[in-house]
Amino acid sequence: MIQNRVLSLVGLATRAGKTASGEFMTEKEVKSGRAALVIVAGDASDNTKRKFCNMCGFYKVPIYFYGDKDTLGHAMGKEFRASLAILDKGFAKGIQKQIETEGNSIA
Repeated sequence: MIQNRVLSLVGLATRAGKTASGEFMTEKEVKSGRAALVIVAGDASDNTKRKFCNMCGFYKVPIYFYGDKDTLGHAMGKEFRASLAILDKGFAKGIQKQIETEGNSIA
């Protein structure tokens, strides 16, 4: 149930134009300072996870491992996505709250 809330918020943020997805766009938004939250799929490669962990640590952007590529992509209305950035602080706060309520750990 809570997972659906997280994915619903991701979908809502996408429809509002407040997300960037895909490895290149997520990295670009983190480095530009626009990313308020990064979500990486749990089944992403170890290299991708390590890359975003290090990058988000350096730029002080919260990062979570959540769901899988298909689930994240489906929530965004796209095929599959290993990573996405939430660009709006309000959406980011709501998504973080739901993920923490579920008990997923921050990376």
